[in-house]
Amino acid sequence: MENRRKIGAIHEEKAAEYLRSLGYRILERNFRCKLGEIDLIAEEAGALVFLEVKYRKSSQYGIPAEAVTPAKQRKICQVADFYRMSRHVLESQSCRFDVVSVLGEQIQVYRDAFPYR
Repeated sequence: MENRRKIGAIHEEKAAEYLRSLGYRILERNFRCKLGEIDLIAEEAGALVFLEVKYRKSSQYGIPAEAVTPAKQRKICQVADFYRMSRHVLESQSCRFDVVSVLGEQIQVYRDAFPYR
């Protein structure tokens, strides 16, 4: 398990660097609460963006983004609600949910990957 966590941290860092190159401003990493965790929270083009980073060495078991199931999406939305409440984010603040897919060395960002659930 320790090794998996280390591999995840390495790819989250690569994803954060890539996102910065696209103009995202990383606000938080690995935001945790009793409801779960969000890998990265950023600001981009005026929107608050909650990002899930998924890594796969190969596409043998599908592309990484496919691992963000509807159940995982609901969990991310719950944690996002907690984040917004705990940080006193205005209700008028636009938010979206992006997924960063890291497949080997390829990184792809799915903007607005899923709706609020």
